[in-house]
Amino acid sequence: MSTVSPNPSNIKTRAHWDGVLAMTLCVFVLIASEFMPVSLLTPIAHDLHVTEGLAGQGIAISGALAVLASLTISHIARDLNRKFLLLGLTVLMAISGTIIALAHSYPVYMLGRALIGIVIGGFWSMSAATAIRLVPQHKVPRALAIFNGGNALATVVAAPLGSYLGATVGWRGAFFCLVPLAIVAFIWQCVSLPSMESDKQRKPHRSVLRLLRGSLVPTGLLACGLFFMGQFALFTYVRPFLETVTRVSASGLSLILLATGVAGFVGTIIVSTLLNSRLYQTLIMIPLLMAVIAGTLLLTGHNIWAVTILLSLWGMLATAAPTGWWTWIARTLPENAETGGGLMVAVIQLSIALGSTTGGLVFDSLGWRSAFGLSGLLLLGAVAMTFRASRQNSTAS
Repeated sequence: MSTVSPNPSNIKTRAHWDGVLAMTLCVFVLIASEFMPVSLLTPIAHDLHVTEGLAGQGIAISGALAVLASLTISHIARDLNRKFLLLGLTVLMAISGTIIALAHSYPVYMLGRALIGIVIGGFWSMSAATAIRLVPQHKVPRALAIFNGGNALATVVAAPLGSYLGATVGWRGAFFCLVPLAIVAFIWQCVSLPSMESDKQRKPHRSVLRLLRGSLVPTGLLACGLFFMGQFALFTYVRPFLETVTRVSASGLSLILLATGVAGFVGTIIVSTLLNSRLYQTLIMIPLLMAVIAGTLLLTGHNIWAVTILLSLWGMLATAAPTGWWTWIARTLPENAETGGGLMVAVIQLSIALGSTTGGLVFDSLGWRSAFGLSGLLLLGAVAMTFRASRQNSTAS
């Protein structure tokens, strides 16, 4: 977790909105890089001579490295100016894209995915603190909303764009297209980000462990983890499912993924209106409905129209869920939101790694039905743990 703290004089300084926008472009490239393999698993696996399940482990390894980076980067960087650290992570993102695009073996491909994992963990662990340093305190929520706008936009376009580019310039070309964007983000950050010296007065590291001593935070984090495991046990392998079970064409695949992304963008807008008054109810209903969708796909996987509608609903719910969990952190730990956010980054990335790994093993050995069934069970586990967290919250209050 970042140790950058707001400067008391920050309220009086001008807002660096150009820096916020530069960071938003970085978010877009980062999220696109993280999830582009979802729409390119089949050609990646064919070209590297591995199974689609093994190709899906590229998402797992990036998640695993993101966990390590989010928990250790502030200790490693220590007194390094955070502007230089962010610039270094952006360079590493460009290097990762280049390595993946040029990879002619599976280990080299996985190396590129490991590097993007380091960037993911490092960036997200510092995102809130960076926003605090870029704008006055009363403008921080708007800055974070703009950051998340880059996230939502990438979620909308990454999968369909990856599918389209994969069909036109190949999967290597699709990854290489991200490199110039990373270079632009680097140059923009160079000229727009102010100097951000690290905080010399660090909070004790035991503060993270102190948050886990109560019952509510561990229960909520477990619920969050089960949700992301269930989501990625299924969604990582959507392309091979659509190609081998639903039997869609390349253009049909792009359209379905685009519909899923657009629905997710809409879901992100809608969910904010529900979270204010029905936080726990919303966090319970999202995985419950997604579990129902996973079960329904087992019955209607060969019907293209049913699959399109179901995956669109899946995208609407799945993309909206992170907003709900970040809201939960802010409400549960109002005095320790950044510390809780660091824990959340680690939990989410670890869960993505576990979900995609387990889903890939099940997909390869037992078939798509078993993988989708596993997703549904994990999501139901998230429902149960979220309900338990809501009861603990009611008791505590």
